[in-house]
Amino acid sequence: MAPAPDADGAPRPAPVAPAPVAPASVEPAPVAPASVATRPRAGTPAVVARGLTKRFGETTAVDGIDLEVAPGESFGLLGPNGAGKSTTMRMIGAVSSRSGGDLRVLGLDPDTHGPEIRSQLGVVPQEDNLDTELRARENLVVYGRYFGLSRRVCAERAAELLAFAQLEDKAEAKVDSLSGGMKRRLTIARALINEPRVLMLDEPTTGLDPQARHVLWDRLFRLKERGTTLVLTTHHMDEAEQLCDRLVVVDHGRIMAEGSPAELIRRWSTREVVELRFGSDRNAEAALRLDGLADRVEVLPDRVLLYTDDGEALLARVADRGLHPTTSLVRRSSLEDVFLRLTGRSLVE
Repeated sequence: MAPAPDADGAPRPAPVAPAPVAPASVEPAPVAPASVATRPRAGTPAVVARGLTKRFGETTAVDGIDLEVAPGESFGLLGPNGAGKSTTMRMIGAVSSRSGGDLRVLGLDPDTHGPEIRSQLGVVPQEDNLDTELRARENLVVYGRYFGLSRRVCAERAAELLAFAQLEDKAEAKVDSLSGGMKRRLTIARALINEPRVLMLDEPTTGLDPQARHVLWDRLFRLKERGTTLVLTTHHMDEAEQLCDRLVVVDHGRIMAEGSPAELIRRWSTREVVELRFGSDRNAEAALRLDGLADRVEVLPDRVLLYTDDGEALLARVADRGLHPTTSLVRRSSLEDVFLRLTGRSLVE
């Protein structure tokens, strides 16, 4: 049977891991330890891509992107489903070969040093793939064995990681009895069993409720404080703003903009945004009467966005024109507004 396509529309590579606990996006066994000759020099960027391209037949999933991730940095790829984020992650993870361009991960070429790179990565796939036949602690211990770690080391690290993930009291619980947030934290703990230099997270909080998301963010903040390099994909603007030191906005396999969240908002948006709702059948008409009031006006199916540096003053001018929206909201600009400005469409479409 042909492999199912992923969220980017590209076919997934065939599974290569010999055990059910292995993530689909990484090959944990056999894993060759990094030799002295292949260990990265101090100061070597964690990831460098130049003209990185991936094609599937006539479809170009990643279209000549350039990026660089510094050691200890939290770097994000922000974009909608199908933008090319997961395909890029699989090339960085040394499980999918590139079609063109150059790529170095920890100073090594993934096409020729895949096992050495994978031994230094931790991977959190988009969907949890924990072994439901094993208990929480056993998932960590068994996975650590694929990296050549001794049983003693696996047991010690499993205990430390369960504490880090706030799952000590669930060590002997079956995976199916855990909540979605607990499973996600356990998947991250499993990815840390080999003490990776780079932790890769593909949509780390998709499907979690707000409370579970904030608990997970707290764990990732702690990893940042320890100096772990994080590379993550997300289509949640608040997640990117919370976790990323720097990010790229990706659409249709291309990088649209790069910078810190604050830099991107300053460059591509205003300080505040006024959201007005007049009704789906009246928004476009109302927008014509709002012309000239704001730096920029965007009409979406359910609301009108007015970009300005003083939202409250703008609301007063809207009322002066005799316009009375059903609802109004003044908020600060976000990465959602940056994406809308760059692509002409909403990030969540």
